[in-house]
Amino acid sequence: MALGSKELATDQLDGFDKDRLVEELAKAKEELFNLRFQSATGQLENHGRLRSVKRDIARIYTVLRERELGIRPDVVAPVEEAKTEKAGKKSKGSKAASTKDEKSVETQASEEDAK
Repeated sequence: MALGSKELATDQLDGFDKDRLVEELAKAKEELFNLRFQSATGQLENHGRLRSVKRDIARIYTVLRERELGIRPDVVAPVEEAKTEKAGKKSKGSKAASTKDEKSVETQASEEDAK
C-alpha cells in the first residue's frame, strides 16, 4: 500500500466484521477531525498524515460498500481452512474427475519437459 495506515491494509480489513469496520471508521474520522484542527492552528507536524487518514476512510467505505453489493464476502475465512472444507465436501465422482485432471496435467508437464 502506498499511503495509509499499516493497520488498515485491505487484507486486514477483509478479516474485520461490519461492527469492527464501523468502529475503525469512527476512529479514523475522529483522527481526521483532530488533524484538521491541528492544521488550522498551525500545530500539525506531519501534513502527510491528513492524506493517509482520508485514504483509510475511503478504503473502509469501499470495503463496506463492496460487502453491501455482494462483491466482497462478509468475513473471509483463512485460506487453509477453506481448502480443507472443500476437500471434505467432494463427492466420489468429483474425486475421480479431479484425479483424472491431475494425471492429464502431469502428462502435459512431462511432454513439455521432453521437448
